[in-house]
Amino acid sequence: MKKLFILSCTALFIMSCGGKKEDSTASDIDYSTAETSVENNEAAAPATNNHIVLKAGDDMRYDKTQFTVKAGEEVTLILMNSGEMSKEAMGHNFILLKPGTDASSFANTAVSAKATDYIPTELKSEIIANTKLLGGGENEQIKFTLTEGSYDFLCSFPGHFATMNGKITAVK
Repeated sequence: MKKLFILSCTALFIMSCGGKKEDSTASDIDYSTAETSVENNEAAAPATNNHIVLKAGDDMRYDKTQFTVKAGEEVTLILMNSGEMSKEAMGHNFILLKPGTDASSFANTAVSAKATDYIPTELKSEIIANTKLLGGGENEQIKFTLTEGSYDFLCSFPGHFATMNGKITAVK
């Protein structure tokens, strides 16, 4: 008798806990709008953002390495060194290079430019925009405008190029 009572209570409890479920069947879904949405997204231009906040830390990495901006419009970039180490030990900068510049070769030359915060004076003509070398907790804002195309950026502090580089794509 006790077993029957417990089973009845358990069954009642289980039935009372279940909420009303609505079944979605294939006939409830409008596939024509879903297909249209996918087609429209594929044809749409990539999202652009001309206000960039880029963080660099003691782990020798930028937090983002790809950006898409609107060509012909001013870009504001804020570089934030979120680390704690001094700029002599773990400095970071942002250097945006002109198209066609060999980023690896630029970084190799920059290693010997300590006196100018690792921005080689002989390669200044290859730079579109750059920040100064920042230590832990420091920030700097720069502005620039790009024409349509793809642009490499990097940190030129010795040894950082391997993990601190990326691309900005400017689209119409």
